[in-house]
Amino acid sequence: MDNIVGKKPALIWATHISVAVLVFLWLFPTVGLFVSSFRTGDQIASSGWWKALFPQEQNTMIRTASSDTQKQIDGNYVIEGNLFAEEGDAQGEISVWGTSSRNIGVYTPGDTADLGEDGMLTVEANGDYRLVNDTEFTGSRGERVFLTAKTPPSFTLDNYRTVLFSGKATDKMGKAFLNTFTVTIPATVIPILIAAFAAYALAWMDFKGRAFLIAVIVGLLVVPLQLALIPLLSFHGTVVEWFIALVGTPMEDNARRFAEVGWLGRLFGFAPGDTINSKGYLGVWAAHTGFGLPLAIYLLRNYMVGLPKDIIENARVDGATDFQIFTKIILPLSFPALASFAIFQFLWTWNDLLVALVFLIDSSGETTVMTRQIVELLGTRGGNWEILATAAFVSIAVPLTVFFFMQKYLVRGLLAGSVK
Repeated sequence: MDNIVGKKPALIWATHISVAVLVFLWLFPTVGLFVSSFRTGDQIASSGWWKALFPQEQNTMIRTASSDTQKQIDGNYVIEGNLFAEEGDAQGEISVWGTSSRNIGVYTPGDTADLGEDGMLTVEANGDYRLVNDTEFTGSRGERVFLTAKTPPSFTLDNYRTVLFSGKATDKMGKAFLNTFTVTIPATVIPILIAAFAAYALAWMDFKGRAFLIAVIVGLLVVPLQLALIPLLSFHGTVVEWFIALVGTPMEDNARRFAEVGWLGRLFGFAPGDTINSKGYLGVWAAHTGFGLPLAIYLLRNYMVGLPKDIIENARVDGATDFQIFTKIILPLSFPALASFAIFQFLWTWNDLLVALVFLIDSSGETTVMTRQIVELLGTRGGNWEILATAAFVSIAVPLTVFFFMQKYLVRGLLAGSVK
């Protein structure tokens, strides 16, 4: 009676708990990265992202206004203002403060500190301060005030402005974002086009050696990427040099000519001033296509084999050619499998670093992808966690969008051929 159809398994609760745990383990760091991308570096250093919606108490140092703002009142020189306004924050509540980092809590709000020749400083709980001296203030920098303050939750878009629109060499994430699309879209479309034709031939066309080709494709699924990168790079460089030699001589002049064209030069990996360089978009497209084809052919072939045979036979009786059957019948019916592989290939190429490092070495940053740009941020700005968090979230935003919109096709494509 335990196996009655329709009766829920006894351990269904264990399945639900396991799924909930996996979802939490995936969602927790993603949400944390998203929240951190809207926080400042001081906020990230002082508290975890889960406290972002609550008031934060942190130690900080703020300078008063410079001597240029002083006024003469009743024979004394006075500098007034608000400490939070000096830092661009309009709100906050000070619990303790001091004039030395060694003893921040020596004063409470409303107390007056004797700064000697620098005058008398009074700080209120809301950040208002008054610096009074009987002699004129000098110097372009204000007095340092160390304080412990509780500030309300605050978020900023400055991180995204810096990451996407900054002109600095280490912050060209906007350019890297477009470069990643330039790599990913062709590297996803090209193997799908090739694999669709190959899968149809292996599924519905009779020819000698078909079983052997299927076995070879299955064997290629286990070939490690790292094993073939260097031979592939050497072969690609040879092909590029051969192509340039066909265009004309000398070879260096043609390289400069390609570089002057702009996008065509970058396609072959040329930059102004280069002689011969095989590091370009063609190389990275070829690498991703070559390593994506075995999985694509295997997945699409299994799906096409499971399609109703009567439909194809009736089309042939009606006089349809193999190309017409492929384009008008097989491709529309195989959309779930095509979308499933597109998701896999897109995620792989978008998150790839190894192939980009090998085929897109570019000191000028014209072909740098996002994964490499994040590595450069780690090397040059390892302490700016807000920049790194924002860059990382920008990098994963597109794959997340693609996955959520096409996940139903992913499941249908993975089950291709499992049920007859």
